[in-house]
This record gives sequence, structure tokens and C-alpha cells, in this order.
Amino acid sequence: MIEQERDSAARHERYEYLSKERSERTGEHVWTERVVETGRGKVRLLLAVDGVPLSPEKAQQERERLAGIVANPEEFERAEADRMNDEAKSRHMLDDLDQGFVLDNVTLENGVWRIDFRPNPEFSPSGIQERVLHGMTGWLTIDAKDLRLVHIEGRLPEDVSIGFGLLATIHAGSHFASDREFIDGHWRTVHVVTEFRGKAILFKSVGKDSDLTRSDFRYLDPDITLAQAVELVEK
Repeated sequence: MIEQERDSAARHERYEYLSKERSERTGEHVWTERVVETGRGKVRLLLAVDGVPLSPEKAQQERERLAGIVANPEEFERAEADRMNDEAKSRHMLDDLDQGFVLDNVTLENGVWRIDFRPNPEFSPSGIQERVLHGMTGWLTIDAKDLRLVHIEGRLPEDVSIGFGLLATIHAGSHFASDREFIDGHWRTVHVVTEFRGKAILFKSVGKDSDLTRSDFRYLDPDITLAQAVELVEK
């Protein structure tokens, strides 16, 4: 499964889809957006907030923002860099799954493998991200035919402290879950939920609470440009 996921990531597949997201980015409102993926980031067009379509004035502001992406792609790329880094870190857990965790309670039912995971006491994680992920217990399912990840979720059973709690502490109960479906010949992430609570350097409170649903997928040319993405999302 890990090898299949790596191969898929290396193909750099791009999609257009409809996204409904509630997060810090959306101010805890539900944003409905049309999204077009490119190699330089995700181009988004906001369609509705909490189910209410944008006013003509807000819609015009969105189109002006998209025109700004084409005019100044470097600024867009800088804004997208952190998001792309977060996605790379989330894939890192899969890479460490066979070494950083003990896998047990393996069962096969209706063409799906189910596996529980818990921290491997013999594994030494490095860095805050790896320390937090390694502290999690949870379970995952794998499609037995395609050997692709279907579902994974993890939860911290106890606080994870970095630097005796002075640098960072992520609280027990923090968790994440991700669901994927096989649609039109491709495995696609359709739902992601994260909830992390804690504190960071100088006791600054940190939180990452989001709920993201994706639908209405369409496969795209992997070499799509930013200008083409803006044109497509506006249609």
C-alpha cells in the first residue's frame, strides 16, 4: 500500500472538484469553492458561504482576486507553499507506518484489510511533526485489490510535549481522519477531519480544527498552467 501511494503521488495527478470546508481559513464558516489543482498550487473560486451564494459585489471581488493570481503568480506560490508542505507532512506518516508503528489485529473482510496501529517503542521520532504522529494510535483500511488506502484515523491517547512542554504540547484527544473513494478509475480523498489542540513556544495557544469534503471530481492535464486553471475555474 505504501508503495502504491508513493507511486500515485509521483504521478502528480491534478483534479477539478467542488470543496466544502470549515476551518480557521474560512473563519469557521462553511465555504463552498470550485478548486482547480496545478503544480504551483490550488486555484479556488468562492461560490457560497454557509450555503448562501455570493452577492454580485463579492463575486466580482473573487474574479479580481483570480486576475491577480495570473498577474502575480509568485505571490500566489508563496501563499500556497505552506499548504503544500502540510500535505507532504501528512504523507510522511504513511512512509513511517511500517517502522514507526506496531501493526496488529489484521483482518480481511469484503475485500478490505483492516489494521490497528500503535506507537513502536523502539522507534525514535525526530522533530515536532514526527513526535506528534508517532504518539498516535488508530486504525486504517486498505483496498485488497488495488492496495490503496481507503480510511485512516489516529488519536493522541496522552499529551505529547516537546522540550518539557516549553516548546510545544499537543493535548490528548487531538485526532484526524481521512476517507477516500474510487471514482472514475482514480482514488480520491473525499473527506478530511482534523482537530489538534495545544500550546507552542511562549505559551501561544495553537489549534487546527477543520472539516473538508470534496465532490464532483474531474481529471485534468497534469501540466495545467495557472492561467488555464483560472480560466477553467471561472467557467
